Amino acid sequence: MHRRTTLQLAAALGASLAMNPTLHATGPATPLSLNALPPLRPSPRMPVLFLGHGSPMNAIEDNHWRRSWQALGQQFGSGPGARYPMPQLILCVSAHWLTRGWQVTGMERPATIHDFGGFPQALFDVNYPAPGWPAVAEGLSQVLSQPSVEVDEHQWGLDHGAWAVLQPMFPAATVPVVQLSMDYSRPPAEHLALGQQLRGLREQGVLIVGSGNIVHNLRAMVRTAPDDQGTDWALEFDAITARHIRQGDTTALANFLNLGALTRAAHPTHDHYLPLLYAAGAVHDGEPVRFVNEGFQMATISMRSAVWG
Repeated sequence: MHRRTTLQLAAALGASLAMNPTLHATGPATPLSLNALPPLRPSPRMPVLFLGHGSPMNAIEDNHWRRSWQALGQQFGSGPGARYPMPQLILCVSAHWLTRGWQVTGMERPATIHDFGGFPQALFDVNYPAPGWPAVAEGLSQVLSQPSVEVDEHQWGLDHGAWAVLQPMFPAATVPVVQLSMDYSRPPAEHLALGQQLRGLREQGVLIVGSGNIVHNLRAMVRTAPDDQGTDWALEFDAITARHIRQGDTTALANFLNLGALTRAAHPTHDHYLPLLYAAGAVHDGEPVRFVNEGFQMATISMRSAVWG
């Protein structure tokens, strides 16, 4: 994996300065900071989202999960019912991009990745052509050093954990999107800590979206179960996690493995839980939270989603 050279980064940031008159190129160089990352501009604080994405089919089926994402997207911009400005950038952490170390997508036109099999052709035909933002990806890589974050210029793109929820929310695909990967080998506390480092981006027009599921066990699915039913252990794990979210108890959220057998039932692998830690980490103390899409798919996939701010 190759990173851009220093000269390339300087050129990208120089171009950003030229486009933004509030950033001055004269005088001594100012170290990059997540609280003032060119070419982003200061903005009112953006919310943070954790979205339970569930089955890939939710991206194309007209169901209440997808309609909820559509309604959430209408809260951004200047239309009736809007409560937030339109994001300058979406930073998405998806359950479906696991790497050794951390990476951020740095391509100008990230590909729409269909990382699944056995679904109708209509799902594979979906294309979400949102642009990337290489200059911001490079800036993130420069600023985030504990842990370091490499720039991926070629290999990934936007997987279905990202586009399946963003397409209903922002169908015009005009808001740039970058994805941040997760190093599954690292302990949960490190994922939470990285989310905490991202807080400053929210005052620069960045919408942080974690996309996973609070309960995700495909092995135990009950395909005929209605959306308001879950297994006993799924209901219990979902309720415990919801309580920790309401209380703002990020330590308890990061210690979910301590629930032992309950966690193993809810998450045979916990890749779908980890995006929650990035979202919760980016929240300020005392911020209000509300839940949307409370319920289950096939009894073992919690669709509970959270909006902070």
